[in-house]
Amino acid sequence: MTDTAPPTARPLTLVVVNAGLSDPSSSRLLADRIAQKTVAALREQGRTATTRLVELGPLAVDIARAVVSGNPGDRLQAAIRELATADGLITSTPVYTAGVSGLFKSFFDVLDNDLIVAKPVLPAATAGSPRHALVVEDQVRPMFAFLRALTVPTSVFAAPEDWSATALGERIDRATTELAALMASGIGDTIAGRAWSGYQHRFGGNATRAEQSVDDVDFKTPLMRLAAGGTPA
Repeated sequence: MTDTAPPTARPLTLVVVNAGLSDPSSSRLLADRIAQKTVAALREQGRTATTRLVELGPLAVDIARAVVSGNPGDRLQAAIRELATADGLITSTPVYTAGVSGLFKSFFDVLDNDLIVAKPVLPAATAGSPRHALVVEDQVRPMFAFLRALTVPTSVFAAPEDWSATALGERIDRATTELAALMASGIGDTIAGRAWSGYQHRFGGNATRAEQSVDDVDFKTPLMRLAAGGTPA
């Protein structure tokens, strides 16, 4: 009798998007802590993961130009590709005047709406006051719902007094357990693979499953016949 070992699961890729500007920023410190816990949680499930970082500060000018022109430059395209190929995302933003960082929001504004369909995301934020604690739920979670991502049930927020509190560690443990479970299960790939044609897409986008050629367009629809100068059937 020959023993057959189960196939080795492929390594997963966890991408961290940090909108903090100082060095080091509290947003980056929180994101690093969450990433370490997520990798550890995946390891407990027998999965290995590599972590990649997308720092938005150095991309600020590129993001601003893309907002105005609609054409992301090479450096921004490289960051977009990181998100497109990720198995899971951690996003961390500072909160200013009761709102997320404008840089953070602008980055996601220039993304193809298809880019993170069904991709697991853990949102996090930092602020100088606990009064901003609901910004993640009020502003970030709805944004990811619009982008059709799989946002974990537990978000993470940290004010200055939270860093030494056990409650923050417990919340991070809960959130990273959720993210690791979604990533390890491959549920995002299953959902996107089976339901991709049921979503409304932008032609020729950056998403890994996006239509990339004219051959993917159905010119027989009434709308396309009108666009081509014909008449609807």
